[in-house]
Amino acid sequence: MSRRLAREVVFRALFRVDIGKCRPELALKHSLEGYNFSSAEEQFIRDLVSGTVDNNPELDNLIRKHLVKWELERLSAVDRNLLRLALFEILYRPDIPHAVSINEALDLAKKYGSTAEAVGFINSVLDRALGESFEKES
Repeated sequence: MSRRLAREVVFRALFRVDIGKCRPELALKHSLEGYNFSSAEEQFIRDLVSGTVDNNPELDNLIRKHLVKWELERLSAVDRNLLRLALFEILYRPDIPHAVSINEALDLAKKYGSTAEAVGFINSVLDRALGESFEKES
């Protein structure tokens, strides 16, 4: 399995939950259609979806804190959900290097982003959030 493909499935599910107000289980079911993931791969996907959804309030507060002249509600659904996913991985998945989480979010932003500035915007928010995370650890 490509973890990139797995993250794309996770992103699609999160997008459905956010925009379509779809239940996470149903969004995940639809997002998995057409793929033949192993049980371990599917569990990785499920863990990312459920973890991100369960921690949305904390993730959204962190995003708000690091937005400059923006409001969370004004972000595109693509940007908002890519930030949520990357920050969930950074905060709660020590098995995933931070650089991988950021790079995957940026690659998905290139593919799904609504503007050319989306990649730079997501990178800057993640960079500020990650910088704060390192300052707390010191």
